Amino acid sequence: MTATPQLTADLQKLVLEVEDDLRARLEADPERSRDWHEEHRQAMRARRTAMAWTTWRDDRIVQAAVSWVLTTVFARFAEDNELVGPTWFTGPGERRHHAVEAQQAFFREHPELTDREWIEESFRHLRSHPATAGLVDDHAWLRLISPSGQMATRIIEFWRRLGDDGALAHDLTDPVLSTRFLGDLYQDLSEHARETFALLQTPEFVEEFILDQTLTPALDERPLEGFKLIDPTCGSGHFLLGAFTRFNDLWAQKAPSMGARERVQKALESVYGVDINAFAVAVARFRLTIAAMQACGERSLDTADAFDIHVETGDSLIHGKAEDMFEGFSDGTGADLFAYATEDQQALKEILTPGQYDVVVGNPPYITVKDKTLNERYRELYRTCKGKYAMTVPFMERFFELAKRGSSHQPAGWTGQITSNSFMKREFGSKIIEDFLSQLDLRSVIDTSGAYIPGHGTPTVILVGRNDRPQSGIVRAVLGIRGEPGRPADASRGLVWASISAHVGDPGYEDEWVSVVDLERQVLAAHPWSLTGGSAPAVAGRIEAARHSNLGDITYRIGVFGIMGADDAMMLEDGVAERTDRETSAVSALVVGDRVRDFSITETYPTWFPYTENHALRRIDEFPGWGRHLWRVRTELGNRATFSKQTYFTEGRPFYEWHQLPKDIGVSKLTLTFAFVATHNHFVLDRGGKVFKQSAPVVKLPEGATEEEHLALLGVLNSAVACFWLKQNSHNKGSTVDSKGARQTQVPWENFYEFTGTTLKDFPLPSHLDARLAASLDGLAQQRQEITGRLAAGDQVPDVSSTAGCADRDASLRRRMVALQEELDWENYAVYGLLNDTLTFDTARLPEVAPGQRAFEIVMARKVATGELDSAWFTRHGSTPITDIPQDWPQDYRELVQRRIDVIESDRMINLLERPEYKRRWAEEPWEKRQERALRGWLLDRIEAREHWFDRQGRPSVRSIGQLADALGRHQDFVSVLELWAGQRDVDLVATLTKLLIDEAVPYLAACRLKEPALRKWEAWKTTWDLQRREDAGEDVGQIPVPPKYTTADFRKQSYWSHRGKLDVPKERFIVYPGAELSTDRSMLLGWAGWNHAEQFLALASHMDRMIADGAEDDRLVPVLAGLHELLPWVQQWHAELDPAYGVSLGDFAAQEVEQRRARLGVALDDLVAWRPPKATRGRKKAS
Repeated sequence: MTATPQLTADLQKLVLEVEDDLRARLEADPERSRDWHEEHRQAMRARRTAMAWTTWRDDRIVQAAVSWVLTTVFARFAEDNELVGPTWFTGPGERRHHAVEAQQAFFREHPELTDREWIEESFRHLRSHPATAGLVDDHAWLRLISPSGQMATRIIEFWRRLGDDGALAHDLTDPVLSTRFLGDLYQDLSEHARETFALLQTPEFVEEFILDQTLTPALDERPLEGFKLIDPTCGSGHFLLGAFTRFNDLWAQKAPSMGARERVQKALESVYGVDINAFAVAVARFRLTIAAMQACGERSLDTADAFDIHVETGDSLIHGKAEDMFEGFSDGTGADLFAYATEDQQALKEILTPGQYDVVVGNPPYITVKDKTLNERYRELYRTCKGKYAMTVPFMERFFELAKRGSSHQPAGWTGQITSNSFMKREFGSKIIEDFLSQLDLRSVIDTSGAYIPGHGTPTVILVGRNDRPQSGIVRAVLGIRGEPGRPADASRGLVWASISAHVGDPGYEDEWVSVVDLERQVLAAHPWSLTGGSAPAVAGRIEAARHSNLGDITYRIGVFGIMGADDAMMLEDGVAERTDRETSAVSALVVGDRVRDFSITETYPTWFPYTENHALRRIDEFPGWGRHLWRVRTELGNRATFSKQTYFTEGRPFYEWHQLPKDIGVSKLTLTFAFVATHNHFVLDRGGKVFKQSAPVVKLPEGATEEEHLALLGVLNSAVACFWLKQNSHNKGSTVDSKGARQTQVPWENFYEFTGTTLKDFPLPSHLDARLAASLDGLAQQRQEITGRLAAGDQVPDVSSTAGCADRDASLRRRMVALQEELDWENYAVYGLLNDTLTFDTARLPEVAPGQRAFEIVMARKVATGELDSAWFTRHGSTPITDIPQDWPQDYRELVQRRIDVIESDRMINLLERPEYKRRWAEEPWEKRQERALRGWLLDRIEAREHWFDRQGRPSVRSIGQLADALGRHQDFVSVLELWAGQRDVDLVATLTKLLIDEAVPYLAACRLKEPALRKWEAWKTTWDLQRREDAGEDVGQIPVPPKYTTADFRKQSYWSHRGKLDVPKERFIVYPGAELSTDRSMLLGWAGWNHAEQFLALASHMDRMIADGAEDDRLVPVLAGLHELLPWVQQWHAELDPAYGVSLGDFAAQEVEQRRARLGVALDDLVAWRPPKATRGRKKAS
């Protein structure tokens, strides 16, 4: 069998081809398009979606394309394994020949048909047999729309393709009829579907474990006859298959004389499943069908009887729930009556009626609900939905709701789920924990965040419970201590998972990985949950005992500074505002969370901030430059959702304002800010003038609070004690995932946490705080920033000597900070009662300490030397492990460090805190990269000088790299810095400038910057702009549609995406004109991004004239004219008035120029719009 990753990769490409074909077919079919539009309108009215038409349409196109391709996979599997008699595509041996002959015979009889109808013959065959009819019934997505005949031919050719060995490229023959590969296809066939539906397979060992914890005890309490299990998030059916196998075996034991066919059907009668994803349901049905056949001892789908399989496509959170709520009346929206064409509403209502299942199991999606209408609908249906809830919350409620309610007449139904643990610490989880789970018979809480689980990159937890009142005062808990240290060869035998599965029934057990305890139920009745084992509870208890007050008691506010709600439109890069005539009086320096590190704000971003000092909004007509640039995103900004669930436009809010901005009257001018998401705690003191993104929340003290008070808090909040407390009470977002999609927890210090303002309010403050160490650290951090600033300053020329001096000084300051942070950590161990002795040193005599030389690192290095520990910490941070205390330190400091080492090795609590996960990493960008960026900025600023982009008459003019090299090469200062940046002397100026500038420029033409599929989005944006212009002219154009956002995959180069972002807002320094070079100079051709639209037009038109004089062929002139045509609407919009410099309206002039040049070339306007860059061809390597 060759159902390999290559099959998945090849099918992914095929699905994309089918999508494009189906989209074209829909556009060419007015009647079907009208039907789709009507269904979309009905879905909107029924509050089943808030998707715009194009997004909703594309989603259906994807589903239909996958359905078509996946159903051919079913047919191919049946062909190769001779589960059916006929062949349509191909097969091993003679079956390939039979398929071709059958196809030829079909066309002799029906010459007017296409290969589409031939493929549909295979679907008709599957539908004609009871065992497979459900795969292709009227609710199948492939019924919505069919591909063209040409595309059908392509599908057939795909399956008939031979490999280099002459065998089928994709042979699905399998003697044991394993359908596991279909689950892989389900998860990976469509990237769009995987992201939209959070497609994720549950590994078999997890499914078996959860069934052991639920199905087994449930069967101990009640008879097998009539027993029902459901997975309301069944995906490709792993839980259903596992349960079916168990039920089949149990019936074989209970009734050994029962016929196989009856036994299998009884087993199937106990298994129910629902999933919102149609092709997941198709896979689950097919897999159950094959499993049922095998259990019956049958080998042919053609002769197999019908199996009654209870797996349906639909939204488990709505069907069976909403219908009951609307029973007997209608709310007028149609919400109680509407069902998509792919849904069987009656079957869904019956399957999803609450309170009928003995066991409910599953792996619900972990994502948040992006669709605004669905988000609100779920919020209405499930009382536990709070804030920015994840789907784990309503599904948790739904799982218990579907289970039988315990009473004197029937035992309670069991529930088991592996789910994201985000609800445990994030604010949205408080209701599900305190108001819901606390009232139910929760039996087990199992921390699986440290286990290696393929496909599960999100930290998870397993919950087992019964739909009943709590039956005891304790809950079994498996607490995590250490994550999987590597990638196990067999995930089911991973160290953490093996410990969980073997000892979940052993309260009191503890090893290196987990501890198993019976927790008091009341501990789990309050949010947040902490499921950390080992010595963590003891440390937490000691910190709690030292609590004198909460941080929230002494602050004015902790939370976000404000929310833009339009980052891509409002955030800029350095120099963009000045370059593009945006008023700098409406610009503030924005702090983002990942630039808050080690007592410093390492970088800020110029950002639109049209507010007074008291945060009063100013009128946009005060900033005409900004007004012009924000006009292009007006519809996007004006349709942002407000807190009252309307839009800025409908509420009458100015479209250009920040989404949320507290007034903060009566607060200190100073601000403590911190990284919202980070591996460790990073707090910084800002002395005013900045604004802060949500990723950098703020701690504001009352007006009058001193700098010393701020510094005292800065110190304790940056300590290892604070890091431990925050991680115990904050959501662990995990780290990277490996090629299997599993969380990699080899190094817990790489796990990212979400530190919220709500959590921080409860941070325990001791009775006394000292600001001295924090003041020193803050001062050193400022000195380090001044060094980098001097390097990039434009008033001096960097050289080898100055950069080396800066590097040495920076490294020395860093070592001093490392030493002071150690004092801060050990001081706070004593302050919080974790240490009786004072193990600190006189800061006036403190030696410099390099990363790698701290006490805990020496302990680690010794373990690395003996093979007990790997060297990842040292390797990742570029430090050298040392096993001996440095000899050049003062003797009394060496003795102190030895005492610290002794405590680390003897005291469990200090041993826990003195681990990498709680100690500052000092993981920063290497000096070499910081220097390169500073030198790059210095060079680029000089290349942007006006003299290079305007001629002596003040006219804009494009420049080749060759021309820039000639001009810049005359300035020795520039050349010397360029050589310093390049790292070599006597550089080739053209080659080096090309390397410097190639990622700083974005093409002038949309077709050169965006990939083909993204040009549909571009057309949508052009439509929006056209409607805005008509609206500005006084026309009533109705509601203007919000155009779709771009993604990184839409751009032809990553650098284009970096400069443009989701809204394609220009932020680059330069414009590049690919293919417009002159014959005398083939170096890259550039323009300046600081030109306005008219200047861009004039520069490009002048260059086109030079190309004509140079003898350029018409096919090279067409894209240049297309570029002029793209600029035309903007020139007409912003430059319609008489220009005093030129004596004409540049808008009128530009229109005349485009028309005259188009006529001269004889090219139609449609051809200009349709122009695409030629596809790159790969040259053959020369023989050596």
